[in-house]
Amino acid sequence: MAYDPELRAPSPRLLLLEGRAAVERARFTLQRRRLLRELPRGDGQPVMIIPGFSTSDATIAPLLSLLNDLGFHAQGWGQGRNMGMRGPVKAALAARLSEMAAAHGPITLVGWSLGGVFAREMARHQPQTVRRVITLGSPINGHPDANNMVLAFRLTNRGKAQKTDVEGFKRRIEAPLVPCTAVHTRSDGIVAWQACLEEPAPNTENLEVRGTHFGLPYNGEVARLIAERLARPDWG
Repeated sequence: MAYDPELRAPSPRLLLLEGRAAVERARFTLQRRRLLRELPRGDGQPVMIIPGFSTSDATIAPLLSLLNDLGFHAQGWGQGRNMGMRGPVKAALAARLSEMAAAHGPITLVGWSLGGVFAREMARHQPQTVRRVITLGSPINGHPDANNMVLAFRLTNRGKAQKTDVEGFKRRIEAPLVPCTAVHTRSDGIVAWQACLEEPAPNTENLEVRGTHFGLPYNGEVARLIAERLARPDWG
């Protein structure tokens, strides 16, 4: 896709349908036993999951718990509520990633929404510590304003709306030099699904699932995709 100044946020109809996420979370709880039987087992492969904007490790706890019970070594980002990338958060994340990699080997980074943007940049700057990146409905392509959270994000972080850094966004479209899997849903009511795609490259893949944006951490298809890639010995 690359930069597209015409790309827009999802429609009000899709935004309203995000209310289905509550049902998806309940279904994920009911599916847990079946997923534990069916998904690939881990052998301590390390993974860090970075939550989306305004959420924390508590929000992604069901997915963390499932992966740990499957035998993977899954941790959250440990930085409280994700309100955007600030200097202290960036430094703490870099240190946490280095410590995890030193103890367990290269890490698979899974980032939901804004968390996926962070995951890609961490891999870009510390590729020696990252095994692969998996983004879930993350705004990484197309246009930085092609989502329904941009105003809330700006107001939260600066107190008033400011001009979008389009040039910086363009520079970040190219994937980092590690295997990158981008997961999207065409019924995403928060981020335009086209903006969630990686550019075609030998180290990238784009995978579609059914469901909502807010339900991605509670989606059985997503859990399967993550577990399958964690269990792979190599990219492929």
